[in-house]
Amino acid sequence: MKIYDISQEVFSCRIYPGDPKPEKISVSAIENGDLYNLTSFSMCAHNGTHIDAPSHFINNSKSVDKLSLGKMIGYAMVIEHSGSVNEADAIAFIDKLKADFDIPVTKLLIKGNATVTYEAAKVFAENKMDLIGNESQTVGPMDSPMQVHLELLNAEVILLEGINLTNVPEGIYFLNAAPLNLGDSDGAPCRAILIDFDN
Repeated sequence: MKIYDISQEVFSCRIYPGDPKPEKISVSAIENGDLYNLTSFSMCAHNGTHIDAPSHFINNSKSVDKLSLGKMIGYAMVIEHSGSVNEADAIAFIDKLKADFDIPVTKLLIKGNATVTYEAAKVFAENKMDLIGNESQTVGPMDSPMQVHLELLNAEVILLEGINLTNVPEGIYFLNAAPLNLGDSDGAPCRAILIDFDN
């Protein structure tokens, strides 16, 4: 069994433009004569590797603590792509999922500098995907992410953003991307891992 950590380290992670960055605070330190080391921190729910819940873009919709963990835990396919993921690409990804694996796979992780277009988002939504993950801090275009988010989140396709697939070959893995249980939050950081049971 081989485990891939596909999460960013929190304090050095990438930040979406305009979001507050994580801050680490030493509350007590043994080297200062304190009894123990104690750290506190603050961060945005969408820093680094994180889950987007529908309430991120849709008011009065599901928050991260109301999501089924089955959406974020289970078999996932890693596929490499560079540039825009268009409608034809999305259809090809879905066809590959259906053709290559004997088990239902409804989670897709896109490796590379890729952006999901609105047309591709419609394909993923229509095919009832559980989760779409990517390496960028946003699944849609940086300059206009709303349309893609709305299409996917309205269909309760969960978004796993800011993953690191640099060392992960294409293939099928068991994904655990359970988010922190933040009540009524529009998103949450997670320690996302992939497990290859064959190695």
